[in-house]
Amino acid sequence: MKIIKNINEITGEFTNSIVTIGNFDGIHLAHQNIFKRVTKEAHNENRKSVVITFNPHPKKVLRPERRPFFLITSLDEKLKLIEDQGIDAVLLIEFSMEFAAVTAEQFVKNILWDRLHIKKIFIGHDYVFGRNKGGNEEYLKSLGKKLGFKVTVINAIKVNDTIISSTNTRNAILDGNIKLAARFLGRPYNLGGTVIKGHQRGTDIGFPTANIEPDKVLVPRRGVYAIIAEIEGKTHPAVLNIGFNPTFSNDKLSIEAHILDFEENILGKNLDVFFVDRIRDEMKFDGPERLAEQIKRDIDKAREILSPHF
Repeated sequence: MKIIKNINEITGEFTNSIVTIGNFDGIHLAHQNIFKRVTKEAHNENRKSVVITFNPHPKKVLRPERRPFFLITSLDEKLKLIEDQGIDAVLLIEFSMEFAAVTAEQFVKNILWDRLHIKKIFIGHDYVFGRNKGGNEEYLKSLGKKLGFKVTVINAIKVNDTIISSTNTRNAILDGNIKLAARFLGRPYNLGGTVIKGHQRGTDIGFPTANIEPDKVLVPRRGVYAIIAEIEGKTHPAVLNIGFNPTFSNDKLSIEAHILDFEENILGKNLDVFFVDRIRDEMKFDGPERLAEQIKRDIDKAREILSPHF
């Protein structure tokens, strides 16, 4: 997949293409459905498939007061997931306040038409673009008739009467409902990070943990989770705790994984976490012994949950 970071770099092979446009945070099942339609159409017409997206996410520029801003996927993850869908090229537009001032008409004429000379564009049912959100379904179709390209709007997909969207996926993750998030995404939500030195309290009570410095700010609700831990390409069953360790009165949120049947030193290495299920809320115990007893029960539960994966 070719990544185009400047509209002046668009070459002739990507003109007369089949395109889609959006923020595509998460590359959830609704996004994947759009990409399938784009690639199928491109294949049938012997054209290239192109995804137009933005970096950073427009809301990070337009709403800077919203911090932290929870992205489901990092840019690298998003691009890899798009590539996995069989897309030929991504036009990655740098989003700035200057670009935010571009009208829908300017965007369509200068980029979609003059640069890409698109044949067809697929958009999500609720997608808008351009200054003051002037570019909507009706406007895009009216310009398409004038310029000579077609517009197809993809309807929403639902799970249990809930529309699959980036917002609903984020909310499910933040609420700790990672099984619902996985249904939206079509895969487990993942979080990666470097293993850093902790307080060694897990080791002291017989359950050593890998403390993770996460690479995303979107962290599920505090509690204990059954996870798949991936280290250097190998996967392991594990239990993950997210919280403040109230038994020891920590004042900083920690993310700690106890990898089952594993004794290697992985300090400084990258550990990827794939959330499978939530086991329980964070709890305070009357000392380390009670905590150790509960961890044993958590491990038994995690083994049961993760058994289909190992």
